[in-house]
Amino acid sequence: MTYSSQSSLKNSVMEYVFVIVGAAIIAFGFNVFLFPNQVASGGVSGISTILHGMFGWNAGIVQYAFNIPLFIAGVLVLGKKFGIKSFIGTIALPFFVILTESWDPWTLNPLLGAIFGGIVVGLGIGLVFKGNASTGGTDLLAQIITKYTGLTLGTSVLLIDGLIAVSAAIVFDLEKGLYALIGLYVTTKTIDIVQLGFSQSKMVYIISQKEAEVRDAIYKEINRGITRLPAFGGYTGEERPVLMVVVYQTEFTRLKQVLKTVDPQAFVIVSDAYEVLGEGFKKV
Repeated sequence: MTYSSQSSLKNSVMEYVFVIVGAAIIAFGFNVFLFPNQVASGGVSGISTILHGMFGWNAGIVQYAFNIPLFIAGVLVLGKKFGIKSFIGTIALPFFVILTESWDPWTLNPLLGAIFGGIVVGLGIGLVFKGNASTGGTDLLAQIITKYTGLTLGTSVLLIDGLIAVSAAIVFDLEKGLYALIGLYVTTKTIDIVQLGFSQSKMVYIISQKEAEVRDAIYKEINRGITRLPAFGGYTGEERPVLMVVVYQTEFTRLKQVLKTVDPQAFVIVSDAYEVLGEGFKKV
């Protein structure tokens, strides 16, 4: 077996591991944080929390009842692009929910449940996404709505999760609906962190009348590569090249000192950079 085939097999196995472990983590967060505090923070898990509150229905069975038909509808309407990993995620999540439903809650404070439940569920969803899969549910419903209505995917997801939060406010009380929104927000942010990591780098754009001096100083003092982007002043029409450089956060203060010394009048734009790959940073 060649190195490339071994690497491909390893990556494939790891993707399945991410999906299964991610589904288990989602179920754990649901059963020990969200469900016992009636925090219906979106998705099929939120729907199962509401239906349990209304009729006493088992949350895991409800998730099976929604996930499997939605997965089938997704395949029929959107095509066979979801693959076996998404099917495994669709089946595994309710299975783990049923498996861990007898676990004692870690808190009965709804605010703590929303925050920590959001973190744990977001961690699990992020791992499933790293496995290039999904756990089915309302994500597929949002894609179907997008196809037939022309709404953006983000708008469709927001619409569905918003309706779930409103339903929680009606079935339980207004505070539970607000806690659901907190849990949803925390989940979304945690997914971003799992997929992108914490920002450890800064991307800096520099417009300077002393372009050559700034470029040389950055090379010499910080030892970072620079990309020169062609640009023109909107008012004058004159050429005003933009220098782009990516540095670690630990190097950013030094970069500012260099710019202040070489050209205090430089126009500088700074933003967070995630997953910087290539020479001087992480390998691709």
